[in-house]
Amino acid sequence: MVDLEKEIVQMLEWLGAYGRDPEGGVTRLLYTKEWLDAQKALESWMIQEGFDTYFDEIGNLFGGLRGSRYGNETVLTGSHVDTVCNGGLYDGQYGIIAALMAVKYLKEKYGEPLRNLQVVSIAEEEGSRFPYTFWGAKNIVGTAKREEVEGITGFDGACFASAMKTCGFDFPRESAGMRRDIKAFVEVHVEQGSVLEKEKRSIGVVTGIVGQCRYKVEVSGQANHAGTTPMGYRRDALHAASLMILDIYRRALDYGDPLVATIGKIEVKPSVANVVPGHALFTLDIRHPDKEALARFCAEITDSLQAIADEREVGLAVDKWMDACPVPMDARIVEVIRRQCEQQGLNYKLMHSGAGHDSQILAPYIPTAMIFVPSRDGVSHNPAEFTEPRDLAEGLKSLIGTLYELAYQE
Repeated sequence: MVDLEKEIVQMLEWLGAYGRDPEGGVTRLLYTKEWLDAQKALESWMIQEGFDTYFDEIGNLFGGLRGSRYGNETVLTGSHVDTVCNGGLYDGQYGIIAALMAVKYLKEKYGEPLRNLQVVSIAEEEGSRFPYTFWGAKNIVGTAKREEVEGITGFDGACFASAMKTCGFDFPRESAGMRRDIKAFVEVHVEQGSVLEKEKRSIGVVTGIVGQCRYKVEVSGQANHAGTTPMGYRRDALHAASLMILDIYRRALDYGDPLVATIGKIEVKPSVANVVPGHALFTLDIRHPDKEALARFCAEITDSLQAIADEREVGLAVDKWMDACPVPMDARIVEVIRRQCEQQGLNYKLMHSGAGHDSQILAPYIPTAMIFVPSRDGVSHNPAEFTEPRDLAEGLKSLIGTLYELAYQE
């Protein structure tokens, strides 16, 4: 176990060197030199280990073993190679490293699988350079649209299409569509939350990814003199917004887990010490793993917002700009992972994912499941991101057992 833990950490440090940030983290954005160097390094590692490797048109890297009996069926595992700006060592790349080590182990111990067993280093998930997310996974299932990215510019001023072509990639052929050979996808990932750590579990067997509704809420009152406008005569937009925010949190707390509601941004105008605020804006993020429960709570909240606005005599505009349904994981693969945890004596928990992942893009088209390992203090997207080596190794063991059952058994 100690040697396994040491090897995982060494592999993570090796991959993390591509895009090492002077501030201590890792910055590896889509179609940058650091990103391309990392993909090429992974390709070289795979070739050295005897994997069949190739890039697809947009830069997803695939490598693995050919099946001896079912050559038209592929078991896929991996995660995304891109990072946020000054991110950590584990988000995304742990899933790639665990996949590489798992397939290498299975090759050395059992030889050829019955089905193709393939690792994917997914080109992009984060949306950290360009205002578009899941470019890699969407191309695997054929849902990416050229017109959505062709003309976009990155936050660094780069043209998406030009950056892609500079790295040697291009838009896929219109007739390419989605791959039909993938029969299962398993993604190992750090939790990016604190549930496993607080409950002292090494493995999270993910049963689904939460649905998300996001809103922009604007409250319009009347700006007025802070000294000459009596409290009872005010149409204070901030006062009304604060009542709305308190009501949202109260209702969310009463509703209980697993629902979460977050006010992430507040703006006030004119934002002057001696003026009653005439305008207030806040964002609202609501998540739940059950579609109907999410819809009920969102409807309850929007009705409550309007009631408060009417009572305080202010205007209200609610813009629901995201409505993403929950995504269940494949029950059969979830059971395979759970059974492997039982057989290996791993300390696991069935749980949902509160964050989005490549798996949510693939799951509607490919039987998909996820394995979580703990994140210390729940920290992620940060150089302080950390998972204990022992937990990294436990995640790898659960992945090895799962891939063996999916790729080597009838």
